[in-house]
Amino acid sequence: PTGPPQAVSSASRRRRRVAKVYTPTQIAQALERIAAIGVRPAAAELGISRTTLREWERKVARAAKGEGPAPTSGPDPKTVEHKRDAAILAEWKKQQGLGPSQIRNQLRRTGTKVSMQTVRRVMEDAGYRPPKVERRDHQGSYEAVRPGQLWHMDFLHRYVHSQKVFILALIDDYSRFVTGWALDDAERADAVIGAFESAVARYGRPESVMSDGGSAFWAWKGSSRFTRILEEYGVDQIVATTPELNGKSEVFNANLQKELFNRVTFTDLGDLRRHLGPHFHWYNHHRTHHALGGLLVPSDRFYGRVEEVLARIEAGGGVPDTLDLTLRTLDLFRVVSHRGKPEIWLMGRKIFDPKE
Repeated sequence: PTGPPQAVSSASRRRRRVAKVYTPTQIAQALERIAAIGVRPAAAELGISRTTLREWERKVARAAKGEGPAPTSGPDPKTVEHKRDAAILAEWKKQQGLGPSQIRNQLRRTGTKVSMQTVRRVMEDAGYRPPKVERRDHQGSYEAVRPGQLWHMDFLHRYVHSQKVFILALIDDYSRFVTGWALDDAERADAVIGAFESAVARYGRPESVMSDGGSAFWAWKGSSRFTRILEEYGVDQIVATTPELNGKSEVFNANLQKELFNRVTFTDLGDLRRHLGPHFHWYNHHRTHHALGGLLVPSDRFYGRVEEVLARIEAGGGVPDTLDLTLRTLDLFRVVSHRGKPEIWLMGRKIFDPKE
């Protein structure tokens, strides 16, 4: 409602049992009518229940005692709707490859609750059109029970202008966390081994690795270089005989196409490389994932923060960015005693040592 409350017939009230939202101005006008003619006549005239009118009176009385806000104060619903729609569009603008349900989940992590129907309507009014997706039935789905139990590896083939490029991603099955990646102009064992060893150095050794039977991963006669590396690390190698078996990599590659390649035109291989790192960082730490329940991001599961994050979201407080440097406590200046001798450290560097 945008004008003052209007009288409605009893038959109309029986037909429309939809909750109404009244502006502070409309509530004030209703309270004036109560003061002038009483609760019962005002309820009949305005089509507002006596219970609602009396509750407004009680709130006004409590507010006069300093025991809460008055119902005649507060933002106009139109203002609230405008801010809500602006928040939806701002989140969608950050990553236009996401659909309405994911945008709703992204907002939920910040403490903003909104229905998917509202998100879809706002996005469609702004030009969003849902992509046509070919649905496949995946039989025999599975999931690891802990981080590091199984990593998936697969190449995504794309073109940057006329140059063919190959993006390799290593994905933790349990959390969908990208543990490593590589970019090359061909499927090479060097890229596979380099990305794998870098990921192991950073996150530890997985129990097993799954890939397709491509020559960079596997040799059907003898053993490939990558197979021998896995044997040295004591990691089991699993070769997927169908795309569905390595389906998490297939889904990841499809999302990478939708959320990055469909949005950005790259000038060359170096330009693509500069975009991939930030994109994978965003994917790990900020992109909600349907397979993780909708509200979690891969790093929540990978680092064991699921209960903490869900509790924060349920409480409506939002999830803080643990990687935000502005929220960290830094030890800028420190004086310590080492074996009875003072040492002075500044910004992590020793600037005074009596032995030197």
